[in-house]
Amino acid sequence: MSVTYQDYYQVLGVDRKASEKEIKAAYRKLARKHHPDLHTGKQKKEAEEKFKQINEAYEVLSDPEKRARYDRLGANWQAGQEFRPPPDMEGVHFYTAGEGGFSDFFETLFGRSGPFGRAAGTAYRRAPVRGRDIESELEISLEEVYRGGDKSIQLSAQEICAECGGDGRSRKGFCPRCGGTGVTAAARTLAVKIPPGIHDGSRIRLKGQGGEGHAGGERGDLYLKVSVLPHPVFSLKGSDLETAVTLMPEQAVLGAKVSVPTLDGPVLVTVPAGTHAGRRLRIRGKGLPHKGGGRGDQYVRVVIDVPEHLTKEERDLYQRLAELKKGGEQAGV
Repeated sequence: MSVTYQDYYQVLGVDRKASEKEIKAAYRKLARKHHPDLHTGKQKKEAEEKFKQINEAYEVLSDPEKRARYDRLGANWQAGQEFRPPPDMEGVHFYTAGEGGFSDFFETLFGRSGPFGRAAGTAYRRAPVRGRDIESELEISLEEVYRGGDKSIQLSAQEICAECGGDGRSRKGFCPRCGGTGVTAAARTLAVKIPPGIHDGSRIRLKGQGGEGHAGGERGDLYLKVSVLPHPVFSLKGSDLETAVTLMPEQAVLGAKVSVPTLDGPVLVTVPAGTHAGRRLRIRGKGLPHKGGGRGDQYVRVVIDVPEHLTKEERDLYQRLAELKKGGEQAGV
């Protein structure tokens, strides 16, 4: 009896040397794309047929014994070719696939069995597998970096489907709850402890808050990559802060005491006489906390504001100043 050859690697779009992980990833991607519930009319019928092919291919290639038996046929067969099993294939059975079952080709190689190729009454046991580690981004303000403390975050994560246990399959075929993907979307609220002075780009580990384990395996870990949000007043450089202070020309020339913002509140800073634009004044210990103790510094960058609107008296004074300056240059002063 001849049947039509099925190229399971071609169905999943993977190489014949593909790993178990690559096969599973390809299956889940195709299962999402061709889920019958996502289609209507003629497209739904086509999706159902494609979904059967995908599940059949995954049933074979995800099972080491079935895959080894399938690979014995060799790599020279083309999908759609007429196929007769070699005489050395042991335990071959010939059945006609019933409605909703696998193809004649599958049952020629593996016999009639329960849903997804498992013999009736046979339990499918898997070894516990640890869940995968997950990485996400945690955005925090500069004030949160300075003070530290607890922060509540919400994450959208994928959990193992409670109905099929992550198999993506049920007794009637694909799992209706997860659509054959083995996972469902879930939202979680977590409390994160932020250490004071944490640097931009650092990672915070939340043990056991990653991907769910399979078959009783422990959960993976969640790694949060810290991203410090831009601040309207301060810029961050390591543990040091920088801000700007605007001076009037007379303050820069004569010196002054000006109020400067810090994370602890405003402080008075003495500006030396003759300060030029761009000069950086240092305030010790007003930066972020160091991991080993102490704090960084804060630097104040001087900006000189040239007045746009002057009174007649002010303009006369600037004119007089310019004349004095010119007279001094001519006299060689």
